[in-house]
Amino acid sequence: MPSERKNMPKNMTGKLYQTLKGKTFETPAIWLMRQAGRYLPEYLETRAKAGSFLDLCYTPELASEVTLQPIRRYGFDAAILFSDILTVPHALGQHLEFAQNHGPQLGELPPLDSVDFSMFHVNLSPVYEAVSTIRAQLNKEGFSSTDLIGFSGAPWTLACYMVDRQGSKDFAKTRIMALTDEPKFQRLVDILVEAISVYLAHQINRGANVIQIFDSWAGVLPPDQFRKWVIAPTQKIVSNLHATHPDTPIIGFPKGAGFLYDEYVKKTGVTAVGLDTQTPPEYAAKNLLPLCPVQGNLDPFTLMAGGAELDHQTDIIKSTFAGKPYIFNLGHGIDKDTPPENVARLIQRVRAA
Repeated sequence: MPSERKNMPKNMTGKLYQTLKGKTFETPAIWLMRQAGRYLPEYLETRAKAGSFLDLCYTPELASEVTLQPIRRYGFDAAILFSDILTVPHALGQHLEFAQNHGPQLGELPPLDSVDFSMFHVNLSPVYEAVSTIRAQLNKEGFSSTDLIGFSGAPWTLACYMVDRQGSKDFAKTRIMALTDEPKFQRLVDILVEAISVYLAHQINRGANVIQIFDSWAGVLPPDQFRKWVIAPTQKIVSNLHATHPDTPIIGFPKGAGFLYDEYVKKTGVTAVGLDTQTPPEYAAKNLLPLCPVQGNLDPFTLMAGGAELDHQTDIIKSTFAGKPYIFNLGHGIDKDTPPENVARLIQRVRAA
């Protein structure tokens, strides 16, 4: 694998990276899932220039711009690449479009016996260039100690979209395929493990110094299938990345894992785990923090509501994880209707000693 990183601008490791390596701070590192997005007026202006959501993702200068907007406004401890988890199925040859008010719409599942990984990386070259551009721009604008998170969807979650071809409450088509045609489904997951592993490695080579794997639909599976389609494929990706980039921390986010969170951490080998909104902080502090750093998990609607309840819930989370390797975040992505001033209030509260 080419070592492109040696030609990239050097950056200091920041508070997020150090927390993932086990260091504790008086106040936690903070970033928010979907921190670059529709709640910010500057994002909406840039989005209008792009023409379409995919054009925004695939235009490095624009993807860099929206990635940096919340860093300039709020000074988060980490930037996260602006892209979408569905760029991976798109690069594998599946048609993808984002219909207004209908979410992602995907075409027929591409043939699984003729995947061209050389074309896969050509298709994703704008994303790789965006990572390089973001890292260089962070350094140029005085944010050299701001960590840069690269990411991908996990195999199970990507397979859900690829088989069902759109969002769903239960992803019934995918779950039935996994039960009735396991060899074909296993082939799809194996392709995704390979694609995601190299995709994330390229992001690291271009300047990402932290990785997050989003398994947004892990919670729809019963325990035995969770182990087969969430834990096992994620473990393979983590192992692949550790072999080539052993110093890069990996955050796993198996949304809805419930009481399988600890097994997920133990068996996948992730560096840290992201908590969803339904995970009680006291449970995570008792059962997960002895295993690894944790990240999460303020309710996004509490952030949207703001006010005294936002302060109260923020304080509960902070006090529960005080003195531990902990990263403040939401339990899911920030909602588009969140007032920007509520985010500023949150950051002030988190950073208050």
